[in-house]
Amino acid sequence: MIIDKLEHILLYKNIPSDVADFLLKLNRNTPVGRYDLTCGNYVNVESYTTKNITEAKFEAHKNYIDIQLLLSGNEKIFVTSAQGLPVSVPYNLEKDIAFYSEPVEGKNFVTLDGSNFVMLFPHEAHAPQVCAGENSIVLKAVAKIKM
Repeated sequence: MIIDKLEHILLYKNIPSDVADFLLKLNRNTPVGRYDLTCGNYVNVESYTTKNITEAKFEAHKNYIDIQLLLSGNEKIFVTSAQGLPVSVPYNLEKDIAFYSEPVEGKNFVTLDGSNFVMLFPHEAHAPQVCAGENSIVLKAVAKIKM
């Protein structure tokens, strides 16, 4: 996992330059949707209401690295190792996702606030969209970098 300020994203040479450049150009007025980039990489911009921690589920991917950043609002993303977690929904190759039944409470978390990003690798299960205080509507970009 990498956590850093968005202004430093170009320092990470393992982030394709077109992905980093695209993320730096986003703002709270960016329309919701999927934006296809090069080499199978893409960015989903989505809006939703954050959820309570009791509703959060760990998920993990095999074929993509996630870079998550908020364009408006704030949220917590809980993170733990995917190794050995009890599977609740088996891996779906088409959607590149598996879900786990491990409780989220008590695990490490990152608070996204619009100034930072988190980069999550396939061995890291994460439970996104958790409210950081009150439930609120957020606008978030999730970059998917093909492995």
